[in-house]
Amino acid sequence: MPLLDRRLLFVTGKGGVGKTSVAAGLAMLAADEGRRTLLVDVDDRGDLARAFETGPLEYRPREVHDGLEAMAMDTEESLKEYLKIQLRLPLIGPLGPLARSFDFVARAAPGVREILTVGKLAHEVRVGTYDLIVVDASATGHVVGQLASPAAIHDLVRLGPVREQTAWMLEILADPDRTGAVIVAVAEEMAVAESIELRHRLAAETEVNLAAVVVNRVLPELFSTREEEAFARLVADPGDRLAASIGAGAGPVLEAAALAVALRRSSAAHLGSLRAGIGDGVPMPIVPELFTRDIGIRATRRIADALAEELS
Repeated sequence: MPLLDRRLLFVTGKGGVGKTSVAAGLAMLAADEGRRTLLVDVDDRGDLARAFETGPLEYRPREVHDGLEAMAMDTEESLKEYLKIQLRLPLIGPLGPLARSFDFVARAAPGVREILTVGKLAHEVRVGTYDLIVVDASATGHVVGQLASPAAIHDLVRLGPVREQTAWMLEILADPDRTGAVIVAVAEEMAVAESIELRHRLAAETEVNLAAVVVNRVLPELFSTREEEAFARLVADPGDRLAASIGAGAGPVLEAAALAVALRRSSAAHLGSLRAGIGDGVPMPIVPELFTRDIGIRATRRIADALAEELS
C-alpha cells in the first residue's frame, strides 16, 4: 500500500543519516497532500523545530506548516495524560512524589518508560484526530526496545486494565495497514549494515512492519560512461593532445572528477548491498544529496519534493 496511507510511521536509522530531516519531509508531504498530520519528536533534541524554523516544540501540538502540527514527547506530561484518560484521575500541576515513584519503577522494569511514548502515539491513532502521525523515533540502537515495549508489558502483566490497554496498542502496531517503520539509510558501509540488521530485528523482536527504507543523500550521476572514459584517459596519459591543450591547470579538475566517479560507484555498490539485504518487497525511495548545511524550511521542502517524486 502507499506509504503515506498508513496512520502511524516510525522513522528511524543510524545516527547521522538524516532521519529527522526525512521525518520532517514525509510529514510536510503528507500535509501538502491534504492529510491532517502530526509530527512527533520523541527525543526532543530540537532538530525538528529547526527543520521548520520555529520555536521549541512542546507536548501540546501546534501548527508548524499548513495542515501539519508538531509536538515533543515529555515523560511527565505523558504520564499525567495517561492517568487522567485511562485511570480517570483529575491531575493538575506537577506530579511530584508520583513522578519520582514512576522514575524508580521505570528504571527497575524495562519498557515502562517507553510504553508511555508508544501508548500516546497509539492513543492518537485510536481517537482519530489525525490522518497520519509521523514519529521522529529513537535511533537504531534504541528503537527496537521502544517498539517492543507494549509486548513486554503485555507479557509481564497478566490481568487488569494495563493488559487490556497493551492489547489494543499491539493490535494497532501489528496492523501493517495502519503502522509501519521507515528506516533511513545512506549509501555507506556501516549505515547499510546497521539498516539490514535493524530490518531483521524489527521482524524478530517487534510487531511493526517495515514499510520503507529511505536512502538519503544519494550522490548524483554527474558524468556519462564516455565522459568517465575520457577523464581516465587524460589522467593516464598527460601527453595526450587533448590534455596538452587543456593545460597544467587541468590536474586538480581531473582529480576531482575521478573522485566524484569513485564515490558514485562506491555508493552504487552499497545501494546494491542494501537492496539485497532488505529484500525486493520493501520500497526504497531515494533522496538526493542537497549539498547544503541548511536544515531549515528550504531543505525540508526539497526533501518533501524529492519524496513526492519517488513515492508517486
